[in-house]
Amino acid sequence: MIMARRKIKEEKLYFSISEVAHMTRLEPYVLRFWEKEFPMLRPKKNRGGNRTYQKQDIEIINRIKFLLYKENYTIEGARNRLKQIKDTPERQELVGVGKKQMLLAQVKEDLEALLKLFPCFF
Repeated sequence: MIMARRKIKEEKLYFSISEVAHMTRLEPYVLRFWEKEFPMLRPKKNRGGNRTYQKQDIEIINRIKFLLYKENYTIEGARNRLKQIKDTPERQELVGVGKKQMLLAQVKEDLEALLKLFPCFF
């Protein structure tokens, strides 16, 4: 059951703001604020006006989070840094960090689902 759910998530093309907030461990208001501050972060909106994030949007969010929270850049500094990063080893490192965070969020979600299936053991 968990493997089937993971496969569905890997095939998923679009994510809601609440799903992205859960995966990145950020609040939705932070994501909306970052859209205004970082021109490279522009999730599409569906007919209902809801944001639909793609995997590349999530990678950008993880890069921004890394620069702001780990490297202690200001918003302006992070914006300038992201403009400079092309296909360098540093970019590959940032992408790797983002993928690890997404994988950890998925593992956590799967473990929580298992705990719900077997409440008597814990």
